[in-house]
Amino acid sequence: MIQATPVRLRTDSASFAADFAARLHWSADTDAAIEQRVADILADVRQGGDAAVLEYTQRFDGVSATRMAELELCQEELKAAFDALPEAQRTALQQAAARVRRYHEAQKKASGESWSYRDEDGTLLGQKVTPLDRVGIYVPGGKASYPSSVLMNAIPAHVAGVAEIIMVVPTPRGEKNPLVLAAAYVAGVTRAFTIGGAQAVAALAYGTETVPKVDKITGPGNAYVASAKKHVFGTVGIDMIAGPSEILVLADGTTPPDWVAMDLFSQAEHDELAQSILLSPDAAYLDAVQEAIDRLLPTMPRAEIIAKSLNGRGALIHTRSMEEACAISNQIAPEHLEVSSHEPHRWEPLLKHAGAIFLGAYTSESLGDYCAGPNHVLPTSGTARFSSPLGVYDFQKRSSLIEVSEQGAQTLGQIASVIAHGEGLQAHARAAEMRLK
Repeated sequence: MIQATPVRLRTDSASFAADFAARLHWSADTDAAIEQRVADILADVRQGGDAAVLEYTQRFDGVSATRMAELELCQEELKAAFDALPEAQRTALQQAAARVRRYHEAQKKASGESWSYRDEDGTLLGQKVTPLDRVGIYVPGGKASYPSSVLMNAIPAHVAGVAEIIMVVPTPRGEKNPLVLAAAYVAGVTRAFTIGGAQAVAALAYGTETVPKVDKITGPGNAYVASAKKHVFGTVGIDMIAGPSEILVLADGTTPPDWVAMDLFSQAEHDELAQSILLSPDAAYLDAVQEAIDRLLPTMPRAEIIAKSLNGRGALIHTRSMEEACAISNQIAPEHLEVSSHEPHRWEPLLKHAGAIFLGAYTSESLGDYCAGPNHVLPTSGTARFSSPLGVYDFQKRSSLIEVSEQGAQTLGQIASVIAHGEGLQAHARAAEMRLK
């Protein structure tokens, strides 16, 4: 019988810090063999273009094609996939897309607009915000297919004003997921190719005879995709290098234990390296959640993966207080943070670092994955300390605007001259001085 027993820890234990650090440990370092293989694939695609992509697609996905046009999904095929869905799935996709679009439109209004002002002397200073011209979105197509990832990557790009959105998605053995194709139609993907892996990243980064070169690549993938994104960064922009999925639940004991157990499962079912942690000052509640885990696990289709995740990286932690739980959460900086409390707004001000914060017992993390509105592409492995969720701002760039008036040049020229001479850059100083009266 499959069992899941997350490690039980107490913050008042002398060994807690060391025990917890060991549980949190995960290395983003990629196997050297993978790194070398990815480097070889990138070099092949950069040199061979379409021919190399076709060869790797045949080798890794078992899909034979004589030209790239055979691997491109036309708009008619995307629409046909949408039209063929059951009505409930069509409606759900449209409703989720509408909520995601509404959230990112508000985000653009708050943080993605150009602005400027004039000094007293007439000098204009400001910021010009412009969208990227073309982006590539990678959609996984191996162990599972994620139409939600299409919405979360393509819609903020659209809202930002990106003109072309190129989607790549592997189709192992030629199996196309109709929900993914339908989501691409709903989200307004410009072009879509049935290619994946490092070769797809290379095609987007360098361009081929058929696949256009993009300015930025976003979206999750396996170790080969993550390694490829690291390699091409600088040639193109990337969103982030994502680690395993994470959920941290802060519970005061008022939420039904079954709900919290299932929330822990919701991340553990992604893969064996996913991490699910519960912090609570109520020891009896931790016992109740463990009982719910034992009872509910046999009902889960992905029970084996969940068990391996919880046994390997899961934890139920008894804290001295909710305040201490909040402090530990800030140390972890989790991808998903649930505040499962009858007064979540009491604790939210104490929380500084998290990819997304889910407030209250009714706010399951899974709602954020699909349809709440905010983006589900989130920083992992503690990077929420300095990184943000994918958003409209990831598909825009900012240019400074400077228009110095004649009067302003008299003041600024003197300042610049002094500093430039101090740096030993005489031409800089002279350029400023020539504009002085």
